[in-house]
Amino acid sequence: MPLARRTLLTATPLLLAHPARAAPPVLRIGDQKGGAQPLMEAAGVLDALPYRLEWSQLPGAPMLMEALNAGAIDAGGIGDAPFVSGIASAIPMRAVSATRSDGAVTALVVPGASPIRAVADLKGRTVATLKGQTGHFLVLAALRRAGLRADDVRFVFIAPSEAKSALAAGSVDAWATWRPYIALARVQNGAREVVNGRELMSGQSYTVASTEAIAAKRAALGDFLRRLRAAWDWGLANPEEQAQVWARQTGFPIPVGRMVVDTAQTRTVAIDDEVVAAQQQVADFFRAARVIPDAQVAAAYFDRSFNAAVFAA
Repeated sequence: MPLARRTLLTATPLLLAHPARAAPPVLRIGDQKGGAQPLMEAAGVLDALPYRLEWSQLPGAPMLMEALNAGAIDAGGIGDAPFVSGIASAIPMRAVSATRSDGAVTALVVPGASPIRAVADLKGRTVATLKGQTGHFLVLAALRRAGLRADDVRFVFIAPSEAKSALAAGSVDAWATWRPYIALARVQNGAREVVNGRELMSGQSYTVASTEAIAAKRAALGDFLRRLRAAWDWGLANPEEQAQVWARQTGFPIPVGRMVVDTAQTRTVAIDDEVVAAQQQVADFFRAARVIPDAQVAAAYFDRSFNAAVFAA
């Protein structure tokens, strides 16, 4: 028998006895500054993963939604207002877990010396925010409660970094955004809060996943959501550690981190009828305000089947 054939026959049983191991699945998670990644790492919940985790740090919810729509990530965290915008853009996604924070994590601030003291004083003024995001929702809701119309103010839709500079320079009169930037403006620039979302907003946020990832990576996604819930639980029990981790990851001062963590009090909640109803109210409000063109049925974009995995021991 030729040597080459004898070698092949000898090696074949060894190959069969030691088949190549399948590569672990890859779960691609989109995150924002001060989001899930540093919290989960600090909480120590990412050990012994049965899959490979790839993080993408994105500057905001609109960019995260774009990445999800493009198939660049499998899942990521967004608030209730961006969720409405994502549905309006027909992004193939579902909310697979939910958290609830104090609605005060979204607020509108003005310079410390501004004559604006109440929402009614915003009439005729310029407000910076992001269109279709939480700050935009807050301003519209606050105007309605004060008996004003959306066109009683002039909206300037710009990114948070630009808005912070514009407020400091006096190019805009007010700025509506979420807590990290609000806290930074207060600590660094002496900005003053006029209104927040404590009585106007649900405080709900979601981990949203693409329908493709839900179908193809269900086990990995469920395991990740369980670990994420454990990380939020750790943060509630260890607020000072969470604030320091948050500050290191964002580059913001520790006093800002403490303010964010203390205000938010973020906890995981099951996706239930109450969560869905609160999201429907956000969608209905944006439709009435003509921020989105069509009515939405929020329930169609929630997947409750992950509740058991989220709260598994």
